[in-house]
Amino acid sequence: MSKKRPTYSVEFKRESASLVLDKNYTVPEACKAVGVSYTALTR
Repeated sequence: MSKKRPTYSVEFKRESASLVLDKNYTVPEACKAVGVSYTALTR
């Protein structure tokens, strides 16, 4: 049985990207701030 990946809303994705693009967070900092793994945020 395989694990199912979580799905994230468009709003969550936009807010997460905004941290990196607009607020000068690094990707690892943004991951910690929103509570997801590096891989999940960079997909």
